Amino acid sequence: MAAEPREPREPREPRHHHIRLAGQSGVHAPQRAALRQGFLLTLCILAVAVAAGLAAHSLALLSDAGHILTDAAALGLAWFAAAQAERPADAHRTFGYHRVGILTALFNGVMLVLVTLGIAYEALHRFQHPQPVEPGLMIAAAALAIGANLFIGRRLHATAGENLNARAALLHVFGDVAASAGVAAGALVIALTGAFWVDPLLSLLIAALIAVGSVRLIRETLNILLEGTPPGIALDELVRDMEAIEGVHAVHDLHVWTISSGVRALSCHAVIDDLPPSDSAAILDRISALLSARYRIGHTTIQFESTHHAGHEGYCACPPGAGLYCELRPTDAHEHSHAH
Repeated sequence: MAAEPREPREPREPRHHHIRLAGQSGVHAPQRAALRQGFLLTLCILAVAVAAGLAAHSLALLSDAGHILTDAAALGLAWFAAAQAERPADAHRTFGYHRVGILTALFNGVMLVLVTLGIAYEALHRFQHPQPVEPGLMIAAAALAIGANLFIGRRLHATAGENLNARAALLHVFGDVAASAGVAAGALVIALTGAFWVDPLLSLLIAALIAVGSVRLIRETLNILLEGTPPGIALDELVRDMEAIEGVHAVHDLHVWTISSGVRALSCHAVIDDLPPSDSAAILDRISALLSARYRIGHTTIQFESTHHAGHEGYCACPPGAGLYCELRPTDAHEHSHAH
């Protein structure tokens, strides 16, 4: 008996997958709330510091206001970056939008350098032409800034974790606490001695404080953007640990980098025996568990190769004898389009 003809199936709609990287749950609501509150409060502190600095004719207080301005920018940008990081990965940004936070952190660092240069220039001018200041107003404004920044810092410290932008904002805030404390101490010295040169000296010390933090921040963000090895990971030790796993003969074409704060990634080729996928799954599980537990690497791409695999050239960035770290080469699209 002939089978009845089947009804034609309706074409399926394309499915859109939204992926979140392993090891990164995004910025939580408490952290976003802390960043938002810190940003708004810092704007209030900034207004008070500028008004007090102009009224007191204090470069140190205006320098502190410049530092507070970078605090406000850091907190605002970190708040923006936190919202961007929550956007899911899609076909256009398969790693998501985590690098937005890194770019804003780099912008913060560069802006800090420019502020430092401006403060230093004005301080040197004031050394040549000292100006009288109002120490009482300086102390009052500095005390207000210290109290508000300690409150902001406490909230951020409780939620920052490994988020680079939140840590950058925290660096700004605690740096401003130190700067404001220096302004208050210097104002007390001026009130007792009348030594107005203390004001530009404090400005230079604040500039040095800003410079140290900005250089550290720029170095860390550039390492991420250049896909450098995350700090604290010794690759020789990592390879030894991987090759000590039962079933792994060798590792090559190794890359370890940071996608964003707290999100580490690894890709490599691992040589194993000639096994079917069902038998090699246990090896992959052991490698993944090791990388997650010991090195906090949650996003891995591991390509297994049999000991009989010889087709490196053209398909593997590591031809035989090239070593652990392999040179990436552009792919000849015309040549490989005809490969079989």
